[in-house]
Amino acid sequence: MRILDKELENKKIDYNKLLTYGFMKNNNSYTYKNKILDKNFEIIVEIKNKKMISRIIDLEMDEEYLLADIKSASGDFVGKVKEEYESRLQDIIDNCFVLDAFKSKQAREVIKYIKDKYNDDLEFLWKKVSNNAVFRNKSNNKWYGVLLIISKQKLGLDSDEIIDVLDLRNTKEEIKKIIDNQRFFPGYHMNKEHWFTIPLDGTVPIEEIFKYIDSSYNLK
Repeated sequence: MRILDKELENKKIDYNKLLTYGFMKNNNSYTYKNKILDKNFEIIVEIKNKKMISRIIDLEMDEEYLLADIKSASGDFVGKVKEEYESRLQDIIDNCFVLDAFKSKQAREVIKYIKDKYNDDLEFLWKKVSNNAVFRNKSNNKWYGVLLIISKQKLGLDSDEIIDVLDLRNTKEEIKKIIDNQRFFPGYHMNKEHWFTIPLDGTVPIEEIFKYIDSSYNLK
């Protein structure tokens, strides 16, 4: 049996997609079964209470095929079983889960504001880094916002606290005016002449952040 906690880090279940994919609902649990390798094996995936558990059954022996979860197990046949198993689990994750990295109140307000006003969704461009995402202007394909999760230390603050931050564009002149290293910071991981960073921890009122988002979106 495999408990897929690490694989689902920063991800949220889309229950409608589970049903479309082929999961069967029973009370509060969802179960998916699929036979592989000439129907000699069956993958079983169960999702309940936001937890995902999987196992693979050797149908001929009518028992769980434990070698699929042993990293050191090798050989051509074991390799084929593992490959099919891993491929199916990854396909379920790709098709039935959405990334959900940003938890702070202001980050969620930013995501909703941009969706409502500009109909833009976060783009997670780096699959291995699920805590970095961008907003892109569809009319010119340019980024106008970047959401990240970092420690306050990386902004030069004396704290290990992990927070959501928003990188936005602005003119060189405006950026020079507003950078105070308390509310507004030089662009983290971006060109500091054209980008600045806002901590999404309540330091800056959300309405003020919305105005800067609009400025960034409309910047040529």
